This record gives sequence, C-alpha cells and structure tokens, in this order.
Amino acid sequence: MSEQPRRPRKPGKPYRRPQKDPVRMLAFEALRAVDERDAYANLVLPPLLRKAREKEGPEKFDARDAALATELVYGTLRRQGTYDAIIADCVDRPLREVDPPVLDVLSLGVHQLLGTRIPSHAAVSASVELARVVLGDGRAKFVNAVLRKVARDDLDGWLERVAPPYDEDPEDHLAVVHSHPRWVVSALWDSLGGGRAGIEELLAADNERPEVTLVARPGRATREELLGEEAAVPGRWSPYAVRLSEGGEPGAVEAVREGRAGVQDEGSQLVALALANAPLDGPDRRWLDGCAGPGGKAALLAALAAERGAFLLASEKQPHRAGLVARALDGNPGPYQVIAADGTRPAWRPGSFDRVLVDVPCTGLGALRRRPEARWRRRPEDLDGFAPLQRGLLRSALEAVRVGGVVAYATCSPHLAETRAVVTDVLKQHPGTELLDARPLLPGVPGLGEGPDVQLWPHVHGTDAMYLALVRRTS
Repeated sequence: MSEQPRRPRKPGKPYRRPQKDPVRMLAFEALRAVDERDAYANLVLPPLLRKAREKEGPEKFDARDAALATELVYGTLRRQGTYDAIIADCVDRPLREVDPPVLDVLSLGVHQLLGTRIPSHAAVSASVELARVVLGDGRAKFVNAVLRKVARDDLDGWLERVAPPYDEDPEDHLAVVHSHPRWVVSALWDSLGGGRAGIEELLAADNERPEVTLVARPGRATREELLGEEAAVPGRWSPYAVRLSEGGEPGAVEAVREGRAGVQDEGSQLVALALANAPLDGPDRRWLDGCAGPGGKAALLAALAAERGAFLLASEKQPHRAGLVARALDGNPGPYQVIAADGTRPAWRPGSFDRVLVDVPCTGLGALRRRPEARWRRRPEDLDGFAPLQRGLLRSALEAVRVGGVVAYATCSPHLAETRAVVTDVLKQHPGTELLDARPLLPGVPGLGEGPDVQLWPHVHGTDAMYLALVRRTS
C-alpha cells in the first residue's frame, strides 16, 4: 500500500498549545460551580484555594495568587449586572444566546479590564488564553473580539453609555450602575425611606469587600487575645468583636481553630447581645435559640448564658445544620443542648423559656456583600414563600417564652415585608405583648432611627443589614 501524501501546512503562525493560568482557571471553575450548581462562592472558593495551596510546582498558589483569584470571583459576581449590560452592547445577539461558560470568561475579562489595575493588554491576553484552554480556539476569537471592544473605554464611560439617565428612570439607572436587580433597588429604597444619597451609598457598600470579623466567645477567649494577632483591630460596636484587615486569615488564628472564637459579623453579635441584655421580669435561667443553624449566634448566646448559670437550648430543623451548631457549641463552659427540631412545631412546652431568639430564614438581602450571587437568584415571589414561615416562627417563639420574658425577632434582610410587616402582623394576633425599645441595648451604635426596632446597614454601621425587634410577653 502506498503512503498517502501529507497535507501541506497552511501558511501562517505555527500552532501553539494554550497555556494554563492556574489563577484564572480556578476563578473560572468557581464561577461555573456558582452557575451550574447554584453554589455559593463563599462555600466553593475556600476548598479550591486550599487545594491550590497544597499543590507542588508552578500551579501551587501563594498569598498573592489566592488574593487575585478571590478578587476575580467576587468582583465578577458583584458587578455581574453591570458587566452583562456592557457585554450586551458589544455582541450581536441577546445574552441568553451566549453559552454560559463563554459568558463567564467574558465577565472575568471585563472585570479585569474595568474593575482592577491589570493593564488592558494583559487582561485581554490572559482572558483569550483562558478561553483557548476551556472553550477552544473558535470561541476564543469571539472572546478576543468582544474584550477588545470593551477595552476601548473605562468603566465610567461605559456606564454613561449603557445606563439610562437617572432623571428618566432612577431605579433602572441605579440597577445598572450599582449592579443590583431593579426590584432589589426598589425594595432597599423603600426600606431606607427615600433619598438618592442613602440608596447610592447602600448599593455601593453592597459591592465592597467586607472585612472579616471575629467574635471572642466569653469565658473561652478574650478580645485582647485576638488583638494579639497580626492585622487585628477592635470591632466598632461589639465588645467581643475583632476585625481582620485585608489579608487576615481566620484559619490562622489559634482561638478560631480551637472553637473558642469564631467568624461572625458584628451585626449578628449585636443581635445576640441585645437579647442577652434585655430587661426581664422574673428569673433568667432558660434560653432558646429557635433557628440556631449554623451556630454563630447560638455559640455567643451559650457563652453569655454560661456566665449567668443559664441553660441554652439550640434548635435547628435541618439535621446537618444542627451538626454545625453542635460543633460551634462544643466546649462551651455552661449547660446547653442541641436538638434537630422544627421551630414551628415545638419540641418544648409553652412558656418554658426566659429569653428566645428566632433569626428566621429570609431572602438574605442584608448580606449581599458576602453572598453577591444571592441578588441574582432571588425573585420578588420568594417573599411569599418565606412569609408564612417567618410569621409561624415568631408566633411559636411568643408561645415558647414565659410571661415577663423576651423574644428577639431577627433577620438578615432589610426588606419591609420580612421585618416590620412580620412583627406588626403577628403582634396584632398576640395582644399580650409589647415592643421594647432595642436601641438602648446597642450602646454607642449611631443611626438607629426612631425605634423601637432596629435596622443596621452596611453603609452606616459597616455590618450586614440585620433587623431586630424585641418583644416582651405581658400576659
């Protein structure tokens, strides 16, 4: 058999194997997990970074690699709405017709161009190389063409082009400029009570990287001990809070590894402290956390209860989350118990507790700094799904507390449908109750409004947007 003649090579550059960039590959992998599995970046990213640090050779991550990968993932997710509007202006088809992996590579590239100090030529080159690795040469050419269009202007120039004028459509303008769904902009604006300055500051704060805040659990660790760590400074409001400046790693703190301290937003700490310090009529021996997972507030409450010789019952409906609560409370110096139980179907007798906390499930609109992807997953109709559960949990809490005892209703959402509307509706059905003024129980914290309930804000207090109402049972 005669040999087949070789096909002549086409003139041009020789084929070059695409080069893998470990940092951008990891960022792309994290974004795909968020999109495909509805995962949260704060759960997906840490194990990916840990694995990258454990590798040997050129793919092993150092601190700078980890910081860049983190910025690429969170920055891209936070600015997704803005970047989508810009990309849509640069392609000849609706975004829904662009394959999601292609859109992820494009978004990563746009963030490098418009949201970092990476030089434009390097941002385009690195993104096209990533596209060659994960998408193939054909779609890499598409990525190259789009990003070269994006690179022609800076972020301010693009916003002037793709965002409608504020005077014509203020909500849509803010939605594009600050990368929030329009309905979220509207809801947050209503909660703030109007005014352009406040909503602009809040939306901007949602797009900032939050500080890592630790809590020194009383009787187990002190704030002074945590302040001995590198890059640690005191919290603003909680006497147990310590903030880690940029680059601080909680896992490197001995007290955190041992469970004597934990990672906990200062707003969450203030909710627990307000309940613990609320005035009671009568004994103070039995406390309940009725929605305890994953255990941050329960661990602080248990430590505070132990100082007074009180007992804490931590209840969580989901067994795997109850396991997280048990881990958080392990080693608490005072008496406690963790159970898996439905707070709307109590496993305890009515009037059994002196203090009760219900930090109810919600849309999570108060924690968009930490979970930026949540803003794109939530829909207005989700509020209808949470409403019966929130009211049911508050009703059960009021039945669980004795006369003279106090209930704290808390939620990590500033949406009025999840805060004041719930409290108002339930208290109408429970005439033997009164709202307590929560503001004096947060000493030194400014901007708490007219009361008696409290709404914390990222742009005012540097915390998640936690809501708190304190209710005393009077009969």
